[in-house]
Amino acid sequence: MNDVRNSATDGAVACDVLVAGGGPAGSAVGTLLARAGWNVVMLEKSEHPRFHIGESLLPMNMPILERLGVLDKVRAIGVEKRGADFPTEGGNYNVFHFDRALRGSSRYAFQVKREEFDQLLFEHAREAGVDARELTRVTRVAFDAAGRPSSVDATGPEGDYVLRPRLLIDATGRDTLVGGALKLKRRNRQHQSAAVFSHFRGVSRRPGEDAGNITIYRHAHGWMWFIPLREDVMSIGAVCSPEYLKERGGDSEGFLMRTIHSVPEAAERMAASERCADVHATGNYAYECTRMHGPGWLLVGDAYAFVDPMFSSGVFLAMHSAEQAAHAADAALREPAREAAIFGALQKSFDAGLDEFKWFIYRFTTPTMKHLFANPRDFLGVERAVVSMLAGDVFDARPVLWRLRIFRVIYMLAALGSLRDRVFGWLRGGAAVDRVQDTP
Repeated sequence: MNDVRNSATDGAVACDVLVAGGGPAGSAVGTLLARAGWNVVMLEKSEHPRFHIGESLLPMNMPILERLGVLDKVRAIGVEKRGADFPTEGGNYNVFHFDRALRGSSRYAFQVKREEFDQLLFEHAREAGVDARELTRVTRVAFDAAGRPSSVDATGPEGDYVLRPRLLIDATGRDTLVGGALKLKRRNRQHQSAAVFSHFRGVSRRPGEDAGNITIYRHAHGWMWFIPLREDVMSIGAVCSPEYLKERGGDSEGFLMRTIHSVPEAAERMAASERCADVHATGNYAYECTRMHGPGWLLVGDAYAFVDPMFSSGVFLAMHSAEQAAHAADAALREPAREAAIFGALQKSFDAGLDEFKWFIYRFTTPTMKHLFANPRDFLGVERAVVSMLAGDVFDARPVLWRLRIFRVIYMLAALGSLRDRVFGWLRGGAAVDRVQDTP
């Protein structure tokens, strides 16, 4: 274990890096910085294992897991995922298989029970030399006149104490420790949504090599996920507008089941199922912070931004940001005078990749996107670029990105054509204009 020192003046715990939060982002950044030789303390408010949503990984997670040295351990607890299923008319499925990705990323990913996955990564960080403490909550962060964290108060099984890190990394997820303290957190007004979810047994799976795929169903007020897990468990959730969520009243289970049964193909798969976990609900699903960094602090994973998990990007974005943050933190600790420039470059790079997911997410429920996903064409490699996006290959990926720009043009032209047809139909006294508007 790294040497964690006590300040000679006030007895505070001194360390190079304090990581607040022991989820995938915190454990990943802590592991990598401990390997680089820094004294790292990681505080997790809960005790592993604990329930968490977000069970679907992306192929671009696989190289990160391999670099961390946990790929085989994750394989042992995961269900192999070869692609993503998008149902089409007539009970059929259009399957985007990862082996069609443009740049030959991993051909698979895993679906994992997060309580197992998160515990595995947390214990791995401890083995790497991180002073990893559970049931320990950060209660206060004090900032000096320059905006740098001067002290961090924490409470845990050993009592209350103060830490003085050179660098604070916020990996607290939706708690957004620093974002909340500095009032940086903002709801994403372009895409407001909420979710209700649970686990079920006995849900039918897709046949053959598609048995481990995630299935994305559209419903009238949003979309649903079906994620196969080990031991015949299926994670099922409905993401919907906040207005529709108000209809659940106090009956989350009834609301979830009504939403599932509004889609015949999904209801058919549920025929022999039974719920095996509590029903959870969360609102204000998408948010982001106005800054990713400041003097002596960094935000990683969901502590910085959370987008609608439509394409299973959550864990990948968390771990990618953590890995890149570890490189940036290592460089900044060695060259403090360059800290702002190093962290600024990190945010610029991460934001660019995050925006690729956002563009698709904001438009996914439109009729135009539904049509394009149901009728893919590999014009100039555009379909394979979309598969690459679904695999998570959006960072430093020029061959993918310029083809995604072509897809945007195709979408815009198709959306404008759809709008034209609706307006002309209205002028001719035909069917009413579709209330679901496209977003060019």
